Amino acid sequence: MRLHHLSLTNFRNYARLELSLPARLSVFQGANAQGKTNLLEAIHLLATARSPRAAAERELINWLALEGPLPYARLAAEVGDGQTVERLELVLELSTNGSGLGPLVRKQVRINGVAKRGLDLIGRLRVVLFMPEDVSLVAGAPGERRRYLDIALCQIDHAYCRALAAYNKILAQRNALLKRLRDEGGDAGQLGFWDEQMAEHGARVLGRRARAVCALDDLARTRHRELSGGSEWLALTYLPSPAQPNGTAGRPDAANGRAYAEIPLEKIRESMAAHLRAQRSRDIAAGTTLSGPHRDDLAFLADGRDLRTYGSRGQQRTAVLATKLAEVQMMREVTGESPLLLLDDVMSELDGARRHAMLDALAGVDQALVTATDWSDFSEELLANCRRYHVDAGRLTET
Repeated sequence: MRLHHLSLTNFRNYARLELSLPARLSVFQGANAQGKTNLLEAIHLLATARSPRAAAERELINWLALEGPLPYARLAAEVGDGQTVERLELVLELSTNGSGLGPLVRKQVRINGVAKRGLDLIGRLRVVLFMPEDVSLVAGAPGERRRYLDIALCQIDHAYCRALAAYNKILAQRNALLKRLRDEGGDAGQLGFWDEQMAEHGARVLGRRARAVCALDDLARTRHRELSGGSEWLALTYLPSPAQPNGTAGRPDAANGRAYAEIPLEKIRESMAAHLRAQRSRDIAAGTTLSGPHRDDLAFLADGRDLRTYGSRGQQRTAVLATKLAEVQMMREVTGESPLLLLDDVMSELDGARRHAMLDALAGVDQALVTATDWSDFSEELLANCRRYHVDAGRLTET
């Protein structure tokens, strides 16, 4: 599945862009704050319906367009496998709803000209994005790691995406009931229906995440050895809440995470339902659901040490890069198609050995877009076999 053409209107600092992309590798070079990252962000947004860095969608609309009578941003792409081509379109419109809450962004999605939900974009163009700030995947909060797994899995497994959406909806309804029971009292038996529904969809979410982490663990170990020169051994483990079948909840033990990948789905559902019943009084007192897939975590270990606590920034960055490359391979194995690899200023953050390993990895993908501030980050051989662009103030020039 390739990205053939990208069209941007009023997106970030791109007033207008029409870009046709080749297979294999394209490199975008330019100084900081010229639009290199914005370009990759636009592609990620079209692929997942989510920006990897905007705090509010209003930020995505070009600031000059915000001063116009109809502020909007439009992103469109032509994607396909060589046999068929689909047109993806996403429009962000700034509007007011008369509630006094200020301007709101209305999102419109079209696929081949037909109005769709944002959810329907996911999986049409699969992408793996690596940015320097992704080091927070190791060092940041658990929510960032859950979000990473969810974005990766939703692109390759629509059943997972549906189960996750259903789980989040039921979680919100159960939490609303818990707050009423805490504040107003009532029959705790009302939670029975929601407990069963949460366990049904939560088991699917937990089981699929656990299997994905096992696959990533196997693949990332090899990638990490290549990137680190074999100096360390990386391990990824899933940490379900409230507890693993073996060991203590929250303990980064790879065996515990793998256990859930091997347990039948019905057993996970039964265990989750029983736990929700057992913890009802605690949940009511807190007014929220204290455990479940919405509180799970992912641990990165190097030689058995948790990198979140004991890893240097360089170790954390290498672990994330190995994981993202493993994600590319996992997507290829699951779908039979290589995802689009997006690398944002990665080379400048790597030493010589890791940079060489990264360039070798690029040779194994069908299509990649890479940004850089300096052409010297790449070998002459690589530059001779890629399409090169200079980026300046939201304008591209092929070199």
